[in-house]
Amino acid sequence: MVSIDTYNACVDFPIFDAKSRSMKKAFLGAAGGAIGRNSDNVVVVEALKDINLHLREGDRVGLVGHNGAGKSTLLRLLSGIYEPTRGSAHIRGRVAPVFDLGVGMDPEISGYENIIIRGLFLGQTRKQMKDKMEEIADFSELGEYLAMPLRTYSTGMRIRLALGVVTSIEPEILLLDEGIGAVDAAFMAKARARLEELVARSGILVFASHSNDFLAQLCDTALWVDHGQIRQAGQVDDVVEAYEGKGAADHVRNLIRRMQEENTGIHGRGPVSG
Repeated sequence: MVSIDTYNACVDFPIFDAKSRSMKKAFLGAAGGAIGRNSDNVVVVEALKDINLHLREGDRVGLVGHNGAGKSTLLRLLSGIYEPTRGSAHIRGRVAPVFDLGVGMDPEISGYENIIIRGLFLGQTRKQMKDKMEEIADFSELGEYLAMPLRTYSTGMRIRLALGVVTSIEPEILLLDEGIGAVDAAFMAKARARLEELVARSGILVFASHSNDFLAQLCDTALWVDHGQIRQAGQVDDVVEAYEGKGAADHVRNLIRRMQEENTGIHGRGPVSG
């Protein structure tokens, strides 16, 4: 059964040269946590602290919080990129991370070959990726560049290719970070439509976003992450109100109401899991 369970999970980053004030400041800015000491008396940044999550198939969870609050670190914990320093994390299901788009791609081989490599990294077989090659090529709009080494691509072209691959699979657990920019607005609109289809096919969604509209469209519940801790959990509109205020929450409620009335929601607005 597809599931995510974390029990008091913590992620610490050690600062071995703690005498450097600029280094401590840089770590704090990147991780967004608090400075403390571990059991070996080494100074650490507590990037995540006491994370308790219990998600099951059908759960659609949004993450809100300021930059550096710990949202991306939490996604990396759930993907297995980071192991808990303390506590535990148990992830059951095939994970599709849509944030580290460059992972599993080789700059020295062609776009076509990278489609295969990236697909293997995401748990697909070589045959499955070959069967999807034409579809991914059409979506990416990269044309003859697909026969060229990845090192010749711009950042936007690499993201096009990676998005084409990751949105072609059937994920059991989808970890999505909206901050994947560097492509033009027209392509991003196309990519968002494809991401929405991907969400509909996934078992569990955890989505970090600064867009309340997108959160309302894709998620049933939300978590407010602040300084590496879950400050509040609940329905999307309630969490947005706690984080941004009543005006933002009213906008989310109106959007949800409109989607319900038009019956065009991407996924059902069924009962919210506890």
